Amino acid sequence: MFVLTLENHPDGVYSVWDESENRVIPIFLQSDDADRYLMMMSTEDGYPPMEVVEMEDHVIIGACQERGQRFSIITPDDFLIPPDDPAAIE
Repeated sequence: MFVLTLENHPDGVYSVWDESENRVIPIFLQSDDADRYLMMMSTEDGYPPMEVVEMEDHVIIGACQERGQRFSIITPDDFLIPPDDPAAIE
């Protein structure tokens, strides 16, 4: 599985705010999808430098569950677009 982190800071996992004001971590099943999302972010001003990091599924999902952190598994059938406002990320 793949997540986005701040460049050179793999402990800071990327998340977005959902419509209910909850932070949600997108977890990508495919590296191509994570790379595509990162590429879309890099074309917008205001986003910090990010990178794709591969993680074992039990590690990232377990960490989210342990901390009560919401997450969403992004499958190859999903199409996710970064928020227009970089302030919407965490």
